[in-house]
Amino acid sequence: MDSSDILSLCKRRGFLFPSYEIYGGVAGMYDYGPLGSTLKNNIMEVWRRLYTLGEGFIEIDSETVGPEIVFKASGHVDEFADKMVKCTACDEAFRADHLVKGLHPNPDTLDEAALDKLIKENNVVCPTCKGVLSSVEEFNLMFKTTIGPGSGRTGYLRPETAQGIFVNFPNLYRYNREKLPLGVIQTGRGYRNEISPRQGIIRLREFNMMECELFVDPEDKTWPRFEDIKDEILTLHAADGRDLKISVEDAVNQKIICNEVLAYFVWLTQAFLTSVGIDREKLRFRQHEHDEMAHYASDCWDAEVMLSYGWTEIVGIADRGCWDLSRHAQFSSSDMTAFKRFETPKEIDKDVIKPKYGALGPKFKNQAKAIGAAMEETDPSSIKDGIVSVTVDGESYSLGTEFYDIGRMKVTVTGERVTPHVIEPSHGLDRIIYSVLEHSYYMRDKEDQTVLKLPSAVAPIKVGVFPLMPKEDLEKVAKQIDMDIRYSGIESYYDSTGSIGKRYARMDEVGTPWCITVDYQTLEDGTVTLRERDSTEQIRIEYMGAAEIINAVLCGADFKKFEVILDKN
Repeated sequence: MDSSDILSLCKRRGFLFPSYEIYGGVAGMYDYGPLGSTLKNNIMEVWRRLYTLGEGFIEIDSETVGPEIVFKASGHVDEFADKMVKCTACDEAFRADHLVKGLHPNPDTLDEAALDKLIKENNVVCPTCKGVLSSVEEFNLMFKTTIGPGSGRTGYLRPETAQGIFVNFPNLYRYNREKLPLGVIQTGRGYRNEISPRQGIIRLREFNMMECELFVDPEDKTWPRFEDIKDEILTLHAADGRDLKISVEDAVNQKIICNEVLAYFVWLTQAFLTSVGIDREKLRFRQHEHDEMAHYASDCWDAEVMLSYGWTEIVGIADRGCWDLSRHAQFSSSDMTAFKRFETPKEIDKDVIKPKYGALGPKFKNQAKAIGAAMEETDPSSIKDGIVSVTVDGESYSLGTEFYDIGRMKVTVTGERVTPHVIEPSHGLDRIIYSVLEHSYYMRDKEDQTVLKLPSAVAPIKVGVFPLMPKEDLEKVAKQIDMDIRYSGIESYYDSTGSIGKRYARMDEVGTPWCITVDYQTLEDGTVTLRERDSTEQIRIEYMGAAEIINAVLCGADFKKFEVILDKN
């Protein structure tokens, strides 16, 4: 089995279609078909409920287009680039680090000069026409646009959903009654102008993300539920090259994972991925090496799965420190801090601004008292070039040293302002979907039949309902069962065409876990056949309670306990 088998099934059965196919398609763009859309939504809902109901996080939905300054602050405008080469003969573009895989242990950490040298020393040529390659250059992956008519305002399509959470931190912090930790999730589209996407939905130009930003006290990286999962086992590939099967607690105690919070969300990522169909034996967490980790991150782990493409990253879990909020505070001049309350108040010496009311009065008349009060509330560290800036009743005032002194006084403080650190689990939804499909795909022995062993929670169709033959009396009962199941909120599929074996095969191929068949015995004793996908075992159940039975087995009940034992005599 390789990726072409999966993509062929996906197109044939309505999971995925190449975008704009009637016009020749566009590399790195796919549309989700009817089954693919449902599979995507089901996986997203499992993730959403895990974080909102399970962990108590909140959810937002922010804009996909942002002004340039947002992405200047995040570093994307200046730094978000891949290394590119072009063929001097056919002019096709390629990612330089992809062309030298196997020639270096970690080619994406190399600069342009090092990649150039590696390409020349190994005589790497154009994969398409064998032409000579150009020198390596940087290519920024951002999609640039204009906000508004005419020259407008420069903007970009977001390359991730995270920035919408960061810029809303002051609003979200107030919503959370100014408490940490604060967990926020967001799902939605991201956009990256990939140089040469060639791996189905593994590398897309428009893609789906599920991201979480957890804001924590920088001095408290413990997690209340850590004790509940500390003995769970993780498969780790550490930055020093060691492959480990180790408990979550030991990974923290041995300082392999830098803190409890990060370790907890590595485990939670594992729990989520295996629940939606990722094979535990083909899943590992790879730690970023020091030369590939972002300078602001203290630790970063990628959830990688073994696919036909090799080990492939599908989730990143990082401790990003205070980088994101600090950068947005710097570029926006907004307060991106949280108030950390002391257990007991402290008395400290503090520099304060002392307004000169004798100078303020003649200058500002009735506003002098309000301006002075605003100056007293201003932190002296915000003074730039001797100027204190305050706003009173919507009007801004810039006040030089003739209007104030700096004094030192003892004050009692109940806490301090800190810039929260961020723990970020970032999930590539399209990659997860493909990985689930590949890990669920197998050929049933002897029958040469394709089966998707999808978990019930994410299967796009939960139950197929069939009359044994397209006869009116059988169809009437089957349609009633189908309607009862659908009205109970469960996805079903009614099919009366073709042999019953072919109908079962169609359902197996799209991952449907259960099938109900109405036959002539149904008309005699009120029972129908319930078939389980993976074992292909069949039992008889009462058809009047079919919807309730399907709901029970989808929730994990043993289907055999619903079997009606028939009198053979």
